[in-house]
Amino acid sequence: MATFRVTTLVAAPPERVFATWTDPDRFPEWIGGVTRVTDRTGSIDQAGSRYTVWFGRMASPTEILAVERPWHIRTRFGNAILKGESDVRFAAEGGGTRIHQEFMTRGFVSAVFGRIFSTGSYRGSFRGELETFRRLVERETTEPGRLKPGEPKPRSD
Repeated sequence: MATFRVTTLVAAPPERVFATWTDPDRFPEWIGGVTRVTDRTGSIDQAGSRYTVWFGRMASPTEILAVERPWHIRTRFGNAILKGESDVRFAAEGGGTRIHQEFMTRGFVSAVFGRIFSTGSYRGSFRGELETFRRLVERETTEPGRLKPGEPKPRSD
């Protein structure tokens, strides 16, 4: 088992960061290669919930192992080239949110691909995806008039 860690600071509150992170419909916007998410069972806020992330024709069944909104989510994922667990912690820091993500791979092939994805900050790398996520949330946080995740729609009286 190999372990890889990445971290970043997002200029947005933990609830907004967590809500965006745990929205499967948004995965294609920041996770490299994701084409869709299917087979959802249960709520993303409950351990034991499941969904399948698709990278083209390659399926990656995923299970929520632990979740504490808006501070922590742990998942188990797996496909032919990358399988293991992801443990993500969100901490309030200086008016924003520090994200600490740890990947623990299972198996030799996953360790090799994990090493490839952990090197550099290109699109599709662990760091590249985290930075794409940061920019996405920060852009939405600063865009005037844009509805933030979890915010109610304004009333039209």
